[in-house]
Amino acid sequence: MSTESTASSQDASIRELLNMERMTLSSKVRPAQSPSERWMRYLGLPGGIALFLLILYLPAGAGLSAAAQAGAACFALALVWWVTEPFPTYVTSLALMFLLLVTRTSNAKAIMDVLGMEVIWLNLLAFILSAMLVKVRLAKRMALMLILRFGRKASWALLAFVIIQLVLAPLIPATAARAVMTLPLMIVVAAIYGSTEAAPNNFGRNLFLLNLAGISVLSSMTFTGSSANLIAVGFIQSMGGHRVYYMEWMLAGAPIAIVTMLLMWALGQKLVFPIGKELQSPQLEGGLGLIEAEYKAMGVLSFPEKKAMAIFGLVLFLWMTDVFHMRWFGVEISAPFAALLGAVVALLPRWGVLQWAEADIPWHLLIFSAGAYAGGLALDDTGAAEWGVRQLFGRLDLKGVPFGVAFTLVISVMMYSHLLTTSKTVRTIIMIPIIITLSKALGWDPVSLALPAALCIDWVVGLPISGKPNVILFATNQYSVVDNFKYGMIVCTIGVCLLVLSAATWFHWIGLTPEFWAVRP
Repeated sequence: MSTESTASSQDASIRELLNMERMTLSSKVRPAQSPSERWMRYLGLPGGIALFLLILYLPAGAGLSAAAQAGAACFALALVWWVTEPFPTYVTSLALMFLLLVTRTSNAKAIMDVLGMEVIWLNLLAFILSAMLVKVRLAKRMALMLILRFGRKASWALLAFVIIQLVLAPLIPATAARAVMTLPLMIVVAAIYGSTEAAPNNFGRNLFLLNLAGISVLSSMTFTGSSANLIAVGFIQSMGGHRVYYMEWMLAGAPIAIVTMLLMWALGQKLVFPIGKELQSPQLEGGLGLIEAEYKAMGVLSFPEKKAMAIFGLVLFLWMTDVFHMRWFGVEISAPFAALLGAVVALLPRWGVLQWAEADIPWHLLIFSAGAYAGGLALDDTGAAEWGVRQLFGRLDLKGVPFGVAFTLVISVMMYSHLLTTSKTVRTIIMIPIIITLSKALGWDPVSLALPAALCIDWVVGLPISGKPNVILFATNQYSVVDNFKYGMIVCTIGVCLLVLSAATWFHWIGLTPEFWAVRP
């Protein structure tokens, strides 16, 4: 093949990558990337069944009901299958929902009602809004601007997304919305660096997992970052007698979150999923030149783009001002209903910018989400999750130990507890009151343990089922469950280390914690 033919083929490849209208979230099982992954898939099917039977027929622990034991067995089976992927994740979710019924862990109505949860609707509506941005080519314009400004080097492209998530986190409390807003940009930038659904590389793994961490971790900067944070603040005031002010939370949470993201930006590309020299620049020769030409060819903002900006701007405005809705409108317009309004306007005949057939809704992702939430809620409703947490704390004899030791144990349990349940709210309702009670029993000011523990609520980065953004980004097939777990555990471990270090320094200096090695008589 001649040089000119090769160049022409490369140009066509780049244009194909930039054709975002053809980018969809596939329901296919991600191909195994290594012999170890292939073995995991072979062993995952019998392994999940064996673990299910083992837990189901073990003698029940003290205080653990039969329904809770059955729920734990069902969830364990699904977790093994989600991790090893002998089946597509949505098939596992459907199997889990059936098992919850036949084991009498949950009734049919409770299982089916999951499809009506706000999170499922928010996912659906957010994808309609994302499809709108793609159709009018506004997402493409934003992607091209981002690539041209930061995309000449892989590390700077990654840093650009850290900055984007840092800016969006205080403005938009809905983590799923932030994931969907930035998803088209991630897909295009990953593709420019040679990472696609069919052939993901380490740049793509870093990009998507760094965004996953940013969406979750940066929500802990303010107590308005999620509704679970506000619940924790309520518990600290009602049970601990301490009112947490906005700036108090921000002084404690923002430095930890920002330093963690900068560390993962550096460590991810150097050590976790190393980006070699061959991936440090766009993969196709002359790629950025063609991108610049594509951007110039788009010309000025079109009228459909302006309409899409206005629609999305309306949704963003409603998301950002939710605390004022009752005063302004007499009714609170929650994040799903704000997205619903945007979807209605976008789909209006003649006046809108999108037709229903053009909205690429990943139904397999919604089914996966429904199964994950059905399993998580079953653990919570039967008391299995609370039983496990209480057993863990009950076995820790912390009387007479230095504050720093108690702090480290409490923070570690709180940080990694997101692996047990998919609900931040449920973790908050279970854990924060226990931690406040424990603080009082040990003789420490409740806020000294409860507020740092509350900073861990949003760090749900360990598994694809741990949070809404996790489900959305995992569906791109740019990384595996094992990749997610490895990256997430590193993020959480860095968080624990920074929190413990802060307890000995920064938190003590601002009056949040006592002396690190202080001991109560």
